Amino acid sequence: MEQSWKNDPRLKTMEPRKLDLLILFSNRLAKTPKGQLLGEFVNLNIEAQNKGLQFTDQETALITEILTESLPDSDRKKLDTLRLLSKKLSRQN
Repeated sequence: MEQSWKNDPRLKTMEPRKLDLLILFSNRLAKTPKGQLLGEFVNLNIEAQNKGLQFTDQETALITEILTESLPDSDRKKLDTLRLLSKKLSRQN
């Protein structure tokens, strides 16, 4: 996975613990088979919750945009669907 995203100026305002989690996540994504990438995004959400981190909608949109730039459109659409489902489920709790 391309690592230049770490230098994106839009990330400079993000909490350092969140950035650390994203760096670990991107390193894992680099080693993950293509067919399992979406599952890793779900795992990121679970890990963040377990660490008491909650990404804002704006942060989530930015992260998704940056980290999925190299994904095919079909995978990006699947990820968008998962994000919408996740939002709906979190509102029900």
